[in-house]
Amino acid sequence: PVVSGERRADAAAVACARENLPTAAVYDGDLFAPLPASLRGTVDVVVANTPYVPSDQVALMPAEARDHEPLHTLDGGPDGLDLLRRIAAEAGDWLKPGGVVLIEIAESQYDAAREAFEAAGLSTSARIDPDGTSVILGQRVPGRP
Repeated sequence: PVVSGERRADAAAVACARENLPTAAVYDGDLFAPLPASLRGTVDVVVANTPYVPSDQVALMPAEARDHEPLHTLDGGPDGLDLLRRIAAEAGDWLKPGGVVLIEIAESQYDAAREAFEAAGLSTSARIDPDGTSVILGQRVPGRP
């Protein structure tokens, strides 16, 4: 699904996904809600590019991002992890055992993101890039519900 941080799909993102994935199903809605129930427990990989800038830091971003991107694509809530927490809480129901969810975060957010993933029953690891941007990976552990 293609969603925004405002619990509504961004029309431009949905159109772009449909253009780039002409033979794939593109579901339009809030996170996992529009997915068919038949996919529950069968998903191999969930990749999400969520807004992760803390609300009070959006104004400090470079003008090329701050002035040309919709606010809901940047503002991730008080600590930048509002949408990540929602995805982590719901992903386990959709992932098959061994399936993974990957979400971009700032390196400074790793501990809080790890806590959210682990609270949802996902094991975690991360890839830390030298530029300070990271990806956290949460995996549904085989044998765990």
